[in-house]
Amino acid sequence: MTTPDRRWTRGHRCWPALAALTLMACATPQSAVPPAATLDVVELSATEARDRMAAGRLTSADLTRAYLDRIAAIDDAGPMLNAVLELNPSAMADAAALDVERAAGTIRGPLHGIPVLVKDNIDVAGMVNSAGSLAMADHRPGADAFAVARLRSAGAVILGKTNLSEWANFRSTRSSSGWSSRGGQTRNPYALDRNPCGSSAGTGAAIAASLGAIGIGTETDGSIICPASVNGLVGLKSTVGLVSRRGIIPISISQDTAGPMGRSVADVALLLNGLAAVDALDPAGPAAEGRIPPDYTVFLKADALKGKRFGVLRQAMGYHPDVDASMARAIDLLTGAGAGAEVTDVTMASYNEWNAPEFEVLLYEFKDGLNAYLRSSHAPQASLEALIAWNASHAETVMPFFAQELLESAQAKGPLTDPAYLRARDEARRLAGPAGLIAVLDQDRLDAVIAPSVSPAWPTDHVLGDHFVGAGYGAAAVAGTPSLTVPIGNSQGLPLGMTFMGRPYSEGDLLGFGYALEATASLRDAPTYRPTLQRHDR
Repeated sequence: MTTPDRRWTRGHRCWPALAALTLMACATPQSAVPPAATLDVVELSATEARDRMAAGRLTSADLTRAYLDRIAAIDDAGPMLNAVLELNPSAMADAAALDVERAAGTIRGPLHGIPVLVKDNIDVAGMVNSAGSLAMADHRPGADAFAVARLRSAGAVILGKTNLSEWANFRSTRSSSGWSSRGGQTRNPYALDRNPCGSSAGTGAAIAASLGAIGIGTETDGSIICPASVNGLVGLKSTVGLVSRRGIIPISISQDTAGPMGRSVADVALLLNGLAAVDALDPAGPAAEGRIPPDYTVFLKADALKGKRFGVLRQAMGYHPDVDASMARAIDLLTGAGAGAEVTDVTMASYNEWNAPEFEVLLYEFKDGLNAYLRSSHAPQASLEALIAWNASHAETVMPFFAQELLESAQAKGPLTDPAYLRARDEARRLAGPAGLIAVLDQDRLDAVIAPSVSPAWPTDHVLGDHFVGAGYGAAAVAGTPSLTVPIGNSQGLPLGMTFMGRPYSEGDLLGFGYALEATASLRDAPTYRPTLQRHDR
């Protein structure tokens, strides 16, 4: 049987072999694969695990052990997804302690005893937080991020850290999503040569493959919605400030957020209950005061779509026939007799006009935010400038496929008092929010705007980088408002998702819409771990 500290970090263990340069980084030899766990966790939901523990038919220790065994069998061996970067050495001890608490009659909350995977840009005390970078492979924060502390208080077991696109995909315009110098390339469990999207690639692939029931991703623009969609998951990008950003390696104070990813809407709502909280020290946190319901699961009603109005953003369609066909089927389900919603076409006058000012904002805010994080957490690199220099001096191992031009462009920017930054920030917000998503919601009296989440997963390409052909989540990302992606079918076995975008703090409503759609038809298939698409599938 595996032990939770069998590998304390994939990156350190593999430096001598430079295994981060390969797609199959850090695989455990086939002979080391343990026997199958007696507890079958494949497609086991967090809500079902919660109910079994409440009924005395499952312990957190058995559940945690089963996930550790599956990680060894599926992530390190077998398909070698390369999704889990580091295991929590205290996971089994934490689970056992929570079982003792339960036996004594103490239940911290609905997450009591549930193992959770956490993206490797979120501080977990005692574990590395690296953003996937070898330059940060010795960085061990002394305290949990606010959101992680919330999860522990709610009874969750921190199972491990997941791989991600290095620096949350803010290093190069030719990056490959799901690749990091510390962790190598994460694979998509539906077709192993396809990309898992990012930057929350490891969380997406791991939860799809039942390496955990639920996990946390982070998003600046698409980093939850995209990997959730292409890995057949439900993913929620929360309103900026609903989930604290303290202790998360930043890109943008305007747009960064964290959120849950799971195989069902109910699991995502369960995890959001543990994450959502007012953090007075997060600049966007106080605005959430009085806007967080006691329990997001109360929104999960089969009739949540009845009488609701949705606007379909066809400006985000037309790039792939299977995407359009799946959207058409999903719209039929929304408007069918069993659901009772109304759907109308909408046009966003400012559609994608926010892209240029948004990029300018990200460059400025990345430099400012990263420098502050590196200083406050006593990281191995004291500044963005020092990080750039370290990468340059270790280019063979850190930059074998793509460079760091985004880091260099950010370093060239001035402070957040620059007039150019202030103009770009205000323009991006206006175009995506009041003149974009909010304008459409208001003028058409809509409960949400719907759009395809992203194109089917593309082949991983370390020469040209990512090449997806369309996405519909951008307005909510730049506006800082919530969005929810749910599975709506597939293209040749590759999952497709649809995104609901709503007003600030409408997470409960969006979860209700997704739950009711999920109840109308089985639109998600489990992964098949094909090496590639067959010739007739292309």
